[in-house]
Amino acid sequence: MNNFYLESDLNEIISNLKEEVDLLAGKTILLTGGRGFLGRYFTTFFDKVNREYLKNSLKVVILDNLITAGEEGKTIPNYKNIYFKNHNVIEPIEINHSIDYIIHAAGIASPHYYRAYPLETLDVSITGTKNFLELARKKNSKFVFFSSSEIYGDPDPLKLPITEDYRGSVSCQGPRACYDESKRVGETLCYIYNNLYGLHTNTIRPFNVYGPGMQEKDYRVLPNFASLIKADKPLTVYGSGNQTRTFCYITDAITGFLKVILKGISGEPYNIGNPSPEISVLDLVERMKKVSDKKITYEVINYPNSYPADEPNRRVPNIHKAKKDLNYFPKVDLNKGLSRFLKWTDKTYIGEN
Repeated sequence: MNNFYLESDLNEIISNLKEEVDLLAGKTILLTGGRGFLGRYFTTFFDKVNREYLKNSLKVVILDNLITAGEEGKTIPNYKNIYFKNHNVIEPIEINHSIDYIIHAAGIASPHYYRAYPLETLDVSITGTKNFLELARKKNSKFVFFSSSEIYGDPDPLKLPITEDYRGSVSCQGPRACYDESKRVGETLCYIYNNLYGLHTNTIRPFNVYGPGMQEKDYRVLPNFASLIKADKPLTVYGSGNQTRTFCYITDAITGFLKVILKGISGEPYNIGNPSPEISVLDLVERMKKVSDKKITYEVINYPNSYPADEPNRRVPNIHKAKKDLNYFPKVDLNKGLSRFLKWTDKTYIGEN
């Protein structure tokens, strides 16, 4: 076990999935984007399940071109029955063996990076999704697409918390459009393949997942804050600081993702996240002050040029569908999750944000 994960967190996920873990036995999974934050977590979880729980091992094939993988992502672990191939998903790939599940998690999710790579961001969610839907069709695999809560844009306050049938309020021209619109097209492709060919597809819409395993140079709010805390620097709050989010700890997120992968109803999209508490970024700073033993100060600044404008003011999921269909109930309190995250970053981050 490397120091990028908490053993207790992995045990917690397995405990959450007592009814589902055995469904992985003997299966083959193709995972795109396997060296990103979520992909690395999946990989570590699959390795632990193979080593400690499954008599008939799970086989995993990981694809990633490492464009935003960072140093941790580029360090490929040597796990039994887990195989890595450097591959850009916009290029088709031939697989000679059967595949039970294709998890299309490849994507450029950090605003910092999709502003730097707008065309690549479009390609991975459109061309890449179509390539692997075709592969799923050929192999008769279940296909799971990682979309984003960003597809809802800046929602109508009357539509909050957001249900999966909300159509969104998204601009097709703007600094976030390459990400938002590409994810929407990816979802449309899944819808078409499900209706046209009867392919079993599911879409996952994650809401602000955080936890151990996030790279320091991810440039999203929590790793930014953690890095600045480690360096004893003031936290930088962008804009007014009044924009609100709910945050989902990684154990709850991976639990929800795997429930969709293994038990999702064909053709359905699922919000996966924690519906409460909805807090502003300034409130988040106050929460971090409470759970950290360090003196934390902050300053409110304008958005940097590297960060795309048009940030949604609110983002809150309704997870009733995941509760009803999948028995999904997030368990980790925000203060507890922040405490675990900051203790981990204090040991692993350099603190040079």
